Amino acid sequence: MKENLITGSGWVHVSITVGVALFIFALTVSAFLIPQLRLLHVFQALIYVAVIVLTRRNSSWGFGIGVVIPILWNALNLFVTHLFQAGAGQFWSLLRTGHVSRPDTLMVFVGSVAHFLLITACMTGFLELRPGRKQWGQFFGGGLLTFGYFALIVAIMAPR
Repeated sequence: MKENLITGSGWVHVSITVGVALFIFALTVSAFLIPQLRLLHVFQALIYVAVIVLTRRNSSWGFGIGVVIPILWNALNLFVTHLFQAGAGQFWSLLRTGHVSRPDTLMVFVGSVAHFLLITACMTGFLELRPGRKQWGQFFGGGLLTFGYFALIVAIMAPR
């Protein structure tokens, strides 16, 4: 059965596009500031291109990628590296003083905000499909396969 293109709530697809664009912006700025991350960030951005392409086709795989990867990335930055909190501090500093001492850390905060939007929109878009067992399998399959890809590119391309 062929999936319909761009059905469901309009705000869902707009929010997915905005979330992806904002995250790719954060990746780009981060790669500009830290050249050692450029190759990794190019390959990481491909994940988000896939989210756009697949969710526009209402693919359970794409919605799964757009939920699972952002949850894992945000959890890492919230609970392990604590870069989200440091980035939030940079954001408040920017609002108060107009100055940022660590723009790379600020981009982690921007990326996290983009991810919260992406998680919400992708989960809503997926639930609008009224998924059955097969779609739930695809949802988690897309997320897990992409997590494997992400782990691989980090292992190969992350600076030492």
